Amino acid sequence: MKQQTIILLFLLLIGAVARGQEPLRLSLSEAQDYAIEHNRTLQNSRLDVTLSERKYKEAVAQGLPQVDATLDWMTYFGYEMEFDIFGSGSTFQPTAEQQTDAWQQTSAAFPGFTPVDLNNYMAGATYSGIIQSFAPKAVIPMTDASTAKIQLGQLIYSGQYWTGIKVAKLGKKIAEQGLENSILDIKESVTSTYMMALVTEQTIETFKKTIENLKQIKGHTENMFKTGMAEQTDVDQISIQVTMLENNQRSMERGLQMVYSMLKFQLGLSSTDGLLLSDNIETLIAKMNPKNSTSEFDVTNNIMFKLIETQEDITEKMVEMQKMAYAPTITGFYAYNQKLLTTGFDMTPNHIAGVTMSLPVFSSGKRNQQLAQAKIELNKVKINKSMVEEQLNIQQKQLQLDLKTAIENYDSQKENVEIARRVYANIQNKFKQGVASSLDLTQSNSNYLQAESGYIQSMLSLLQAKVALDKLHNQL
Repeated sequence: MKQQTIILLFLLLIGAVARGQEPLRLSLSEAQDYAIEHNRTLQNSRLDVTLSERKYKEAVAQGLPQVDATLDWMTYFGYEMEFDIFGSGSTFQPTAEQQTDAWQQTSAAFPGFTPVDLNNYMAGATYSGIIQSFAPKAVIPMTDASTAKIQLGQLIYSGQYWTGIKVAKLGKKIAEQGLENSILDIKESVTSTYMMALVTEQTIETFKKTIENLKQIKGHTENMFKTGMAEQTDVDQISIQVTMLENNQRSMERGLQMVYSMLKFQLGLSSTDGLLLSDNIETLIAKMNPKNSTSEFDVTNNIMFKLIETQEDITEKMVEMQKMAYAPTITGFYAYNQKLLTTGFDMTPNHIAGVTMSLPVFSSGKRNQQLAQAKIELNKVKINKSMVEEQLNIQQKQLQLDLKTAIENYDSQKENVEIARRVYANIQNKFKQGVASSLDLTQSNSNYLQAESGYIQSMLSLLQAKVALDKLHNQL
């Protein structure tokens, strides 16, 4: 019973692995959706959007309250600060000249003040100094000190700050538009590669059918040669045609492998992953319906025009930012100091608050030149915007003409391949009856293959023209 359980689990595991190795089967629309989710280029573009969001939040945070905390410690190595409380004394020994000067100054300032009054005052001051000199000096020990400080800062007003937030917000917008543009590019690339794979597969199938048909004719011709109804030249010409077609088929198969490798890369798949395409060329033409494409074009829906408009908005904000360089900046702060260790002589308060206003006064024309440069950049962007608009309108007309030409070529090539197929079938019947030569057969076969190749290429050109026009209209 235990062995049966192990065998059952083993079989289930093999089945799960086999299912995991099944090739991925995708239609064109499914391939586009898969690439949007897994393509590595788009993953980087999404990271750019996330990065722009972080930068916007960073710009906003610069104007929000900022709190800083510090903790410091210092030592004075046992230093003691000493000083006289009453000051140093002196001896009362005025000279005659000093007495005369003092008397002149005092009598001028205080009328009625006698020399005796002056002598008594100076002697009293001197004796007080002598007495005070006997008093002990004050000594303050400078012990180790430690302070914990927390400070709150707040930007009150700054014109450049508010403009900077607008610029950062537009930076986020341009990153999102860049992602949208990348998605369009990836969808176009996936569509082009997908269609190329389908065209190559259909061409290979045409070669296979033609080769198989020619081999049957070759066998029939060999039988005719054995009976004397055909020549060796007829057999050789058909053999050469078969060999050439087989070489072309192998070359196309190698090219198809490279096309699939490119498509897997665009989808974000590994080169070892299996991939099958569920659509075909005729199905895509029916889905896209190129003959009903609208000729109306709104340039404001084009992603390139959106990008240049956002760039214009950013440049306008840069002009505004340079104007705000003339405006004042006002900030406020509050700080709290807590003495953990303190000396005997400390005059630092616990609470401090203040407001600072910075006003630009004179920069020797620097700000004026920066503003002038920003205005020039804005004018350049406006000119580029008008140029882009004109180029997009011209491109729309050109793509509309290309689509019209592709439709006409598709219709004519479709008719040509039908004619070439009938001619080839007719020559083939005549050859079997011995009426047509092998040269006629190989020539009609070449004409048919050329018509088939032209028809398949016209389908690819038609779809590519439709995709290019849809991308321009932002409708891909």
